[in-house]
Amino acid sequence: MSLSGLFLFVFLTVHTFLNMLLLAGPATYQAGCEFMELPVVTVMVPILAAGFFVHIAYATWLTWLNLRARGEVGYASGKKSQTTSWAARNMFVLGAIVVLFIALHLTHFWAKMQLQAFMGGAEQVHAEEAYGLVATLMRNPVYNLLYIVWYWVLWFHLTHGFWSAFQTIGVNNQKWQPRLQVIGIIYATILIACLTGINVYFLFGFGA
Repeated sequence: MSLSGLFLFVFLTVHTFLNMLLLAGPATYQAGCEFMELPVVTVMVPILAAGFFVHIAYATWLTWLNLRARGEVGYASGKKSQTTSWAARNMFVLGAIVVLFIALHLTHFWAKMQLQAFMGGAEQVHAEEAYGLVATLMRNPVYNLLYIVWYWVLWFHLTHGFWSAFQTIGVNNQKWQPRLQVIGIIYATILIACLTGINVYFLFGFGA
């Protein structure tokens, strides 16, 4: 699960960088979209989908195992809440919210863009149209704010998931764990702040 999580961290970083090109206008965003349409990138789509599936399936399985092992008996003391973060105690719930919004995100963009080409039907939406699609949706205050809420739910998931992934693969000594926790917070904050900035940019009427 840690490896699939780290793989998704890389994807999210690239995805955020490409989305930041929206701030430079349609022409720059078009260049980014054209890069994403290259065969070497397109072939990564099923690999990415597999990464998401493995991560979600394994998280669900581990949660089920924990619940089965606990049975009907809850934790005997409140010490757990003092030694673990809120995000750590609610990773499955946070992940479930993230997955629901990913499904919404896919219907808003991927289904209207790349999926058309994969299905062999209509031609894939061109970059200029893709920019307009993003701008139109992000200028809707309801969807815009829903996406911002989603981003910060994702922030909680990322801040715990980052250092936890390294802990799982063995980087769990007292020297590095606090450092990784700080790095995870900085990393997640930068990513989510960038995504939020894009929303604010369109919400206040900027952009072409």
